[in-house]
Amino acid sequence: MVEKNLEEKGRVNVGKHIVADLYGAKQELIAKKEKVMEVMESAVRFAGMKKIKSYYKQFKPWGVTGIVLISESHISIHTWPEYNLVNLDIFSCGEKKKVEKAFEFFLRRFKPKYYKKIEIDRG
Repeated sequence: MVEKNLEEKGRVNVGKHIVADLYGAKQELIAKKEKVMEVMESAVRFAGMKKIKSYYKQFKPWGVTGIVLISESHISIHTWPEYNLVNLDIFSCGEKKKVEKAFEFFLRRFKPKYYKKIEIDRG
């Protein structure tokens, strides 16, 4: 149940959080650090977020995990090329539309066959 008067209860909405699983992404798009890194960094720029720092790890033989720390919070990713699966986590305490914009960018670039998305209003 969503409470409509959060401020009256001493709570405020401080941000938007998307947790998503992308199914059916092509292995060649999600297997190697360089390609995943390019998509992550481009998503941050496309959404108009301010990057602070990023870190990526290449798994052997394939698969990537990474995080971009943004001034508004973070975007993280974990790829499972053997399952054609991408796990995404996008959270920002800034403009909510930037979170959606970043998510749409990931969909366009990774081209999953379908996805599961959970949206959370934080606070």
